[in-house]
Amino acid sequence: MNLPAIPADLSFKDMPLREDIRLLGRILGDTLREQEGERTFDIVENVRRCAVLFRKTQDDRDGQQLESILDALSPRDTLSVVRAFSYFSQLSNIAEDLHHNRRRRAHFTAGSPPQEGSLQLALDRIQEKHISAETIQAFFDKALISPVLTAHPTEVQRKSIRDCQLIIASLLSDRDRINMTPDELADNEEALRRFVLILWHTRMLRTSKLTVPDEVKNGLAYYRYTFFSEIPKIYASLEKQIEDRFGKRLHIPPFLRVGSWIGGDRDGNPFVTHQVMLDTVMRHSATTLEYYLSETHLLGKRLSLSTHLVNVSKELEEFAAQSPDKAVSREDEPYRRALISVYSRLVATSKQFGHHVKHLQPVGQNAKPYADAQEYIADLDIIIHSLEQHGALYLARGRVACLRRAVEVFGFHLAPLDMRQHSGVHEQVIGEVLAIAGNSNYAHLDEAGRCSVLIAALQAGKTLVNELEGYSDTVKSELQLMQVAAKIHSQFGHVALPNYIISKTDAVSDLLEVALMLQQVGLLENRDRLHVNIIPLFETIADLRSCGKIMHELFSLPFYRELLKSRGNTQEVMLGYSDSNKDGGYLTANWELYKAELELVNVFEKHGIELRLFHGRGGTVGRGGGPSYEAILAQPPGSVNAQIRITEQGEVIASKYSDHEIGRRNLEILIAATMEATLLHPQHDQNNSVMPEYLRIGEELSSDAFASYRQLVYETPGFNDYFFASTPIREIAELNIGSRPSSRKATNNIEDLRAIPWVFSWSLNRILLPGWYGFGSAVQKFVAREGESGLQQLQAMYKNWAFFRGLLSNMDMVLSKTDMGIASRYAELVPDETLRHSIFSRIEEEWQCTVDMLFAITGATTLLESNPTLARSLATRTPYIDPLNHLQVGLLHRHRSGDTNNLVKRAIHLTINGIAAGLRNSG
Repeated sequence: MNLPAIPADLSFKDMPLREDIRLLGRILGDTLREQEGERTFDIVENVRRCAVLFRKTQDDRDGQQLESILDALSPRDTLSVVRAFSYFSQLSNIAEDLHHNRRRRAHFTAGSPPQEGSLQLALDRIQEKHISAETIQAFFDKALISPVLTAHPTEVQRKSIRDCQLIIASLLSDRDRINMTPDELADNEEALRRFVLILWHTRMLRTSKLTVPDEVKNGLAYYRYTFFSEIPKIYASLEKQIEDRFGKRLHIPPFLRVGSWIGGDRDGNPFVTHQVMLDTVMRHSATTLEYYLSETHLLGKRLSLSTHLVNVSKELEEFAAQSPDKAVSREDEPYRRALISVYSRLVATSKQFGHHVKHLQPVGQNAKPYADAQEYIADLDIIIHSLEQHGALYLARGRVACLRRAVEVFGFHLAPLDMRQHSGVHEQVIGEVLAIAGNSNYAHLDEAGRCSVLIAALQAGKTLVNELEGYSDTVKSELQLMQVAAKIHSQFGHVALPNYIISKTDAVSDLLEVALMLQQVGLLENRDRLHVNIIPLFETIADLRSCGKIMHELFSLPFYRELLKSRGNTQEVMLGYSDSNKDGGYLTANWELYKAELELVNVFEKHGIELRLFHGRGGTVGRGGGPSYEAILAQPPGSVNAQIRITEQGEVIASKYSDHEIGRRNLEILIAATMEATLLHPQHDQNNSVMPEYLRIGEELSSDAFASYRQLVYETPGFNDYFFASTPIREIAELNIGSRPSSRKATNNIEDLRAIPWVFSWSLNRILLPGWYGFGSAVQKFVAREGESGLQQLQAMYKNWAFFRGLLSNMDMVLSKTDMGIASRYAELVPDETLRHSIFSRIEEEWQCTVDMLFAITGATTLLESNPTLARSLATRTPYIDPLNHLQVGLLHRHRSGDTNNLVKRAIHLTINGIAAGLRNSG
């Protein structure tokens, strides 16, 4: 097997990481011994030693010894081993994240050149190209960069576990950053032991299925972890760096906005009701106002400046004089009195929205609520300008400036919530609405007929929906959601609910149907003012191939062009990475996405419309995951253009945004990549003389890879049975890790299975098939046709084309996590021996072919040769994942053979949790 090479040159700088892992491992081992006894500790330690030895030697005898030990475990001992190895993976992840922060600080401290993906390097490159401050200002005036949080069922960790991990991470970080005395080190280790003990005795699995409100609550935690504190700092850093370089202070509008689908995504989730969506927006607003109240109260405590010592501005004097605070002790403290007035107005605002105020009661009980966030900003500006006037610049640029920026970004709504629903549901809604209005023929019309009927109804502007009685339950539910959407716009503003995404868009009528639904509740006014972006989502291979044609037809409609004027002449399009991969395989999905973007850029340029792309990426490479910086720079020229939205899904949200330093780094990467992709205008794609040849080769590779993938997944008799038997797909469905069902329909058809559990299942059995299958045979056929020159062309593409290089780099990462030896054990779960051998041998053959072709193109001899950091990480983690896989296979066999022992079922679910934690991006 071509295992990732363990980097030899990282020993010195990685010594602190090894020490941290050893410390946490020792504490976990001591906890295990103290709580479970010496016998259990010895079992776990024996398994650990054998697993490490086998991973190191890859000797079959060592593997057989490990398997015999694991097979002999009782259900109760199995639970202990699974929990111990799962928690070790979690603790290793904590140590790795800390080490990333440590290395980054060491990089800054040493004065090393700026790193790839940093704002500093992006601005250096922009300055080198002599791009003016005015051009940069124009970029930010137009820019929208938005990571969008989604609630997909691959985040297996409970919030209680994650909160405990954050405390352990903080304690470990203190050891690294603070020069502690021996007593302080001992106290710190004591605290670490306390929280590892809590972790050990905290239930890993949820006892009940997550509800949508649970998912909303979990998503809001990341604002407290990272977004509230770090986003204002990013703006401040960006403004300062630009001013230092260009000698001009730019006004940077709030272009970086974290969005959300949680509580608004109804596609396949019947639990997102109109009341849930309203409650979600209410919780968003309550969260941001609670933050403002806390920060305003803290500023009031700290800004104790006296008029005996400073001369405040006249505006601040007048502001303070209006304060309800008349305490004699604060007569000379105008900032405190002004902030007490601000606090009182915030409480009144919060109550007006219907929120329960948990903070201190205001001094002024009759304060006037703020009409909008701009009024709040105006009050903060009075404070900031006064501080600047009397020379308190450090205060003016400090916490109050960060609060002001937070209000600019988060308003009183916190985050833009997207609505999403399947086009088939909209068709049903409009069919019933028109039928009750007197046109019962809609469902039988062709596409041209439907568009004609819809445009006529839109132009007439009549209200077609009055009472909801008489509609089916589905249609009534959708119309109630529309009514609530209008209520949200009225109460919280258009920014609280700005987007409507249409899943499975395959015709112009899909967008017009949503326009008519919006018109019924006043979100499309006067036939030409649209208050919501209508966003098509193209997700299958066929849809991606037709998206350019659909958008051309849409823009050719004068009525729709008038609507777009009210949206700044900008049209957003969402591209689905998950379903396209499940439909056509890794290579073809990525190729069709690339071609779709090229076509969309051309269509939008032809019609004079601004294109904003929304990338529906998942955590794994099989669902569009991978490094964000490289992915954005690999987009076709003209497809980024200062605006981009990207979904953040599953366990990736926690890994990116639980730690505020890592969170900030990930947000800066998105900004840096978008700036470079827009302002530096890479021309190596479309204008390069070799590009037509690259496109030809890409098309040929995609065609062969598509055929190979489809033959296996959709055309091989019995493949469905193989998949359901050789992966833990059914057991994943039993886990309480998401509110949405894992399948669109109650069938065993792969077509009906959601892409997320499809990918998650292949990750758990260590094949990770969606991230590579079909590539090897496609390249092999191409080289056979074109000879040595064909291979040389592929090598040139890898060297010179960011898209192709990123494609192979991501595949390299996926292959490094595969293990065909472990996968063969999962294959043994397939009862039909002939079917098992037939399919697994094909998979294994294609895997070897893919690795061989990858090496032939890149020149590597081991996986992850160009990514030593990840190689090191996997070398640390894999020995602790392997036993969980071996145990999972045995547990699945027992469970499916009729063993009803609840400990067996629980252990299966714990192994799913543990393997996912070890792999880190599994769904």
